[in-house]
Amino acid sequence: MRTRWSLFTVAGLIFAGGFAASARQATTSSTATSTSTTQAQPARPNPNGWVLPENAADEKNPFADDPKAVAAGKELFTKNCERCHGSAGKGDGKDADPDAMQDMDLTVAKRATRNPDGVVFYKVWNGRKKPKMPAFKDEGLTKDQVWQIVSYAQTLRAKQ
Repeated sequence: MRTRWSLFTVAGLIFAGGFAASARQATTSSTATSTSTTQAQPARPNPNGWVLPENAADEKNPFADDPKAVAAGKELFTKNCERCHGSAGKGDGKDADPDAMQDMDLTVAKRATRNPDGVVFYKVWNGRKKPKMPAFKDEGLTKDQVWQIVSYAQTLRAKQ
């Protein structure tokens, strides 16, 4: 008889512990849900390693069609990007990853629709680990300077 009551007691304790844990988890997740609705969602990495906000494609370049920004972007590209992307943007720079040269070629016209200015901006701004692309927000460039690089890089694309 004592064994039966011991089993019921143990089962009751397991049930109560499980119930308490699930109640705690529900409270934590409802708090997290209410917090996340008031704050912007952080950018998430996509399968290719890029960290892009959901609205990246809609973001507009503040320097679009500005010849001075293109000239400044060319200077910044030469200083910061040419070592990997090459002087013509073909992905053949001295520090280029030979296994990723196709991905590093900025002149491919068919990529234009997948890489509008906002997407290119966040790729330069946030970088990625593999194939390596430095996050230029950590390299001392301002957002305006990255937009100028985008303005120049977009001129490298072959016309379709």
